Amino acid sequence: MDEAYEQEVERADQALQRDDFETAFRHLERAHVLAQRMTARHTFIHWRMLVAGLRRGDVREVVGQLRGSWPRSCSRALWVPRGNTGRAHVSATAPMPVPDDLRHLVP
Repeated sequence: MDEAYEQEVERADQALQRDDFETAFRHLERAHVLAQRMTARHTFIHWRMLVAGLRRGDVREVVGQLRGSWPRSCSRALWVPRGNTGRAHVSATAPMPVPDDLRHLVP
C-alpha cells in the first residue's frame, strides 16, 4: 500500500510540473482511494487537489476542496466510502468502484 500510494503522489507531482492537470488529478484520485483510512495522507491528498485546482484555475475544484473536502478530511478519513475519488464533482458520500489494480490494497 505504501509503495503504491507514494508512486501515485510522485506521478501526480510529475504531471503537475508539466501542467498536465488531467493526469495529475487521475493520480491524485488514485492516491485518495488508497489513503482513505489514513488521516494524514487523506488530508495531504485533498491539499494537493486544492493546489492542482488553483494552478489549473478550476474554480469548482478549488471551492469544492475549500468548502467540503479538505477542511473535513480529518474527520472524514474514517468513514469515506470505499473507492471515493475525493474530487469536488463527486459526492463525498458516494461509494465508487476501486480500480482493478488497486482493489487488493483497499480494505
